Amino acid sequence: MAVVLKSKEEVEKIRAAGRVVHSVLRRCEELCQPGVTTQLIDEEAYRVFTAQGAKGLLKNYPTYRPGEGFPSNLCISVNEVVVHGIADGRVIKDGDIVGIDCGVELDGWCGDSAVTVLVGKVPQEIRKLCEVTRHMLTLAIENIKPGRKWSQVAMLMQNYAQQSGLSVVEDFVGHGIGRKLHEEPKVPNFVSRDLRKNDIELREGLVLAVEPMCNLGLKDVVTLADNWTVRTVDGQPSAHYEHTIAVTADGADVLTDGN
Repeated sequence: MAVVLKSKEEVEKIRAAGRVVHSVLRRCEELCQPGVTTQLIDEEAYRVFTAQGAKGLLKNYPTYRPGEGFPSNLCISVNEVVVHGIADGRVIKDGDIVGIDCGVELDGWCGDSAVTVLVGKVPQEIRKLCEVTRHMLTLAIENIKPGRKWSQVAMLMQNYAQQSGLSVVEDFVGHGIGRKLHEEPKVPNFVSRDLRKNDIELREGLVLAVEPMCNLGLKDVVTLADNWTVRTVDGQPSAHYEHTIAVTADGADVLTDGN
């Protein structure tokens, strides 16, 4: 599929979906306390986005496999789970970090964002993991400009993480977004031979879901028997942050920050 640029009017429609995602994540952060189950958070997310007329995009994904898709409204990934954690009766504990990823569709347009919530007394090295991963996203936002190549931005993100002593997950990357949750192009948080060969030119109207993921230990991950949950191979914690971002004439416009 070719990369589809969005008009200013279409970007505003994506922003409207992004505002719903932002409200869901803020409510989830409030609920993410010791003693609360991930299932309760998932159910509340459904209530929040449904009340705003939006449709969740994660449950039953991928939609071309009815009955076999993802079973939760959110991806809720605790501690060593990198992505695609399934909501269930797991009780959140003091010291946990909880990755929450939400995607919704509103009036035919999609928004996607993720945050890692620090619960209570999180050890300093894990707190640093979250701070560095979040700053990778900030670096991307600050350095997205028309005319640049994505590899220039990805290099900044990767170097910052590795110089901070962290591993960048390479099995999962960001993506284009618009009418569909996952569109072209693929948006890695690292530089590879493939990216150099097929680099992305940043142009006004390009809308990307940028989502750095970092591990405290090795970069390697493994998928569990449920065929969804992805965890670090060494059991070390992982952090994940994401925003939907439009490339503008003079930089970047974050569409999932609630503004």
